[in-house]
Amino acid sequence: MNPFSSGTRLRDMIRAIRACKTAAEERAVVRKESAAIRAAITENDPVYRHRNLAKLMFIHMLGYPTHFGQMECLKLIASPGFPEKRIGYLGLMLLLDERQEVLMLVTNSLKQDLNHTNQYIVGLALCALGNICSAEMAHDLAPEVERLLQFRDPNVRKKAALCSIRIIKKVPELVENFINPSASLLKEKHHGVLVTGVQLCTELCKISEDALEYFRKKCTNGLVRVLKELVNSPYAPEYDIAGITDPFLHIRLLKLLRILGQGDAEASECMNDILAQVATKTETNKNAGNAILYECVETIMSIDDNSGLRVLAINILGRFLSNRDNNIRYVALNMLMKAITVDTQAVQRHRATILECVKDTDASIRKRALELVYLLVNESNVKPLTIELIDYLEVTDHDFKGDLMVKICSIVEKFSPEKIWYIDQMIRVLSEAGNFIKDEVWHALIVVITNASELHGYAVRSLYRAVQASTDQETLVKVAVWCIGEYSDMLVNNVGVFDFEDPITVTESDAVDIVEGAIKHHNSDLTTRAMCLIALLKLSSRFPACSQRIKEIIAQCKGSLLLELQQRSIEFNSIIEKHQNIRSTLLERMPVLDEAAYSGRRAGSLQQTVSSSNGPTVNLPNGVAKPAAAPLVDLLDLGSDDAPAPSSSGADFLHDLLGVDLSPVPSQSGSQNQKSATDVLLNLLSIGDPPASNSSPTADILSLGQGTITPAAAPERVTPLTSGLTRVSTPGGAAVPMLDLLDGLDATPPMPENNGLQFPSIVAFESSSLKLTFDFSKTSGSPQTTSIKATFTNLSQSIYVDFVFQAAVPKFLQLHLDPASGNTLPASGGGSITQYLRVTNNQHGKKSLIMRIRISYKVNGKDTLEEGQINNFPRNL
Repeated sequence: MNPFSSGTRLRDMIRAIRACKTAAEERAVVRKESAAIRAAITENDPVYRHRNLAKLMFIHMLGYPTHFGQMECLKLIASPGFPEKRIGYLGLMLLLDERQEVLMLVTNSLKQDLNHTNQYIVGLALCALGNICSAEMAHDLAPEVERLLQFRDPNVRKKAALCSIRIIKKVPELVENFINPSASLLKEKHHGVLVTGVQLCTELCKISEDALEYFRKKCTNGLVRVLKELVNSPYAPEYDIAGITDPFLHIRLLKLLRILGQGDAEASECMNDILAQVATKTETNKNAGNAILYECVETIMSIDDNSGLRVLAINILGRFLSNRDNNIRYVALNMLMKAITVDTQAVQRHRATILECVKDTDASIRKRALELVYLLVNESNVKPLTIELIDYLEVTDHDFKGDLMVKICSIVEKFSPEKIWYIDQMIRVLSEAGNFIKDEVWHALIVVITNASELHGYAVRSLYRAVQASTDQETLVKVAVWCIGEYSDMLVNNVGVFDFEDPITVTESDAVDIVEGAIKHHNSDLTTRAMCLIALLKLSSRFPACSQRIKEIIAQCKGSLLLELQQRSIEFNSIIEKHQNIRSTLLERMPVLDEAAYSGRRAGSLQQTVSSSNGPTVNLPNGVAKPAAAPLVDLLDLGSDDAPAPSSSGADFLHDLLGVDLSPVPSQSGSQNQKSATDVLLNLLSIGDPPASNSSPTADILSLGQGTITPAAAPERVTPLTSGLTRVSTPGGAAVPMLDLLDGLDATPPMPENNGLQFPSIVAFESSSLKLTFDFSKTSGSPQTTSIKATFTNLSQSIYVDFVFQAAVPKFLQLHLDPASGNTLPASGGGSITQYLRVTNNQHGKKSLIMRIRISYKVNGKDTLEEGQINNFPRNL
């Protein structure tokens, strides 16, 4: 007998395939067997048709093509006998799906079998229809399936219910036909029918609002009664699993009750008692009991508010957290994250257990618990929780340090009660995981330190101690070097020492040692070394006795392979050797950085560069104004990813360097040329000859080489000049203003003049509590520049304090804000605040002005923020 003839038994083919030692041998066996089956199909052999189809199904499960046998399924389904139909329907479900056109031919056979007198054949047809039913088949066969929901045999009713779920998903408009039949299934005593009936009702409620309302009114009490009987039922061996009667039915009933009770107080009230009973009587020593409790908790959290039940549910989740099974703990953490939005106080009671989960060995539990702890933090518990997390940061593995550090930094910034605590915690984090911290985090720390003038000495001493103990954390070194460069005199002289501080003695040489060690450390990157050079340059001015040593340290970088360090070394040495008379002014302490503007840029709420007034910074309720990710150049004059705006000029840079204004006096004649600020800077540093006015820009001496200084014929005024100019002694002994060194540039900025054009005033912004009005004027000979007078009026009955106005414009506009006339706005229009803006439109005549604004103030001790966009500017501005 041919071993691959159509008469080969299925077991023989399986044995032959399993005996193959290589994939090639297996393919050969399958090819020969497939050829034999094709030959039998061609001969229309009815004797071995069911055997051939069985072999085709096995070949299909191995992944080989079997499309040539699809019609054999239909022939077997059309056979009168049950064995043939069973193989035919099995092949139909396995070899075909609802996208096959062949299914159109089987609809009539299915209809006949659904009406068959043999209940087993009816069951076969229902199974097949429930698996491969298409929308067309659902339309044609829905009446038969609906009728079978009332069939005498429970197995047929169960299969009809499962088939109905497929039909209503394919054709939702048939839902109304199944509402009444499915409601009758909820009264079944047979658990198999009851489970499928509950599942059918659940799907109906998800698809149709009408079905949901019907079941709420008609079936809620019945479902509660069924669940109560199930909870209190005696031992039933046919349904018992781990000592619990039919946990699958428990769970299905709880899910349906959850849908019915959601958003309906009456239905929720009906099920409160039974939910409390399930929650208290279900045992937790078996997994089946835990599954029921989990569904019970989810149902309690979803139905209308009942505080007592919610506390009970959260306590169950707390017990889950103590379970040894990681899966149970993970789902408990997930559920607690949902519960915290409903009842924070109840979740807070399990804070210690949740905190222990952060230290779990399972990575997924650690991360989920950390997210939950982050949600639990508030002003009252921020200190103990932060201390716990930082302590764990010291011992956790490196894979988890990054995630943990991000959450700690976010918590400290968001809920810090005071700046000294913020600084302490951030220094601890930098000491433990500084290499995992993003740039904006330590930028923010520097912004906070600069704004806390009373903490400058404390901060630099704390950083000095920290960097002595941990030199491998590069981010810590960056912050410490920056602060030592700025506040080294406070470090050496012990300025602002608090009673709780340990005494420390630091000499000038010790401060230089820290910076020298950082610049020579093998792990230091370019940014760190560049910062060290700047710090050394500032120390040379603050510690004249160490000037020669600092000069030698800086000179060591002249031979660096990094061009940036070479350039800095040469330029800084030139400052130390040749410009003693202006070095102290050139290296003055950095001005206080604007926390409000920095915060706005970091939050990303303003799309363009934000111009802000010099008003008081916004202190949020937690005591720390939230600093943000501004370019590094704002802090250190180092290059960053943010390229300078096209309008930036050498004058702008020199303003940052010397703290003076270089706005030029309007030229009296076209033949009178002014020296660019770049020329002045080169003269100050004695670096080469001054370039011609049209030469390429000179590199920024305090940048990382990523930006260039672009000379401009008329650089914008950055800030108004302070009343007292720094004076420098000349060789003749006379004290002259610093601006005399800059070729006589006038310190007084030109005031706008009216060119005769009149523009109407507009109400730029108005809310229920605040009104902003704009008045416009043009400067003479500059049609693209508009001066705006902003007037703020308080419409409420309360006084506004700490008033700050910010604005942002698109890239084709340039914006400058003068300081506001005050920061307190009287109530009820009893006074106003005025502020002048200057806008330059580079697309004048082509694009209109547009501006986004942000106004922050305090009213009755509460921070308020208002935002808006101004689009109604007059034309031709």
